[in-house]
Amino acid sequence: MREFLRGAVRLHILHHAARGGIHGAWMSEELAHHGYRISPGSLYPTLHEMESEGLLFSRAQIVEGRSRRSCSITDSGRRVLKETIDQLRELADEVLGVQGS
Repeated sequence: MREFLRGAVRLHILHHAARGGIHGAWMSEELAHHGYRISPGSLYPTLHEMESEGLLFSRAQIVEGRSRRSCSITDSGRRVLKETIDQLRELADEVLGVQGS
């Protein structure tokens, strides 16, 4: 189950990165709204790992006089997001018995 939740966090990150730039502090708050308790010591390595996998790219920005890394989704990340959503939909249909599929 831990791996499933880890995958859910990664999916959530891709989802929001596809909607616009994200940064760690905002993503941490967003995940907390959905019941995920993820420490900066887990979140930031996940973001870096996703960047090294080519799913995200980051750039440094100065915001209110402080440096902040903002992440955006790559084309590869968009493909992975679409494939994962398709797989999630199929899983939900089977496991939850969603009607109309």
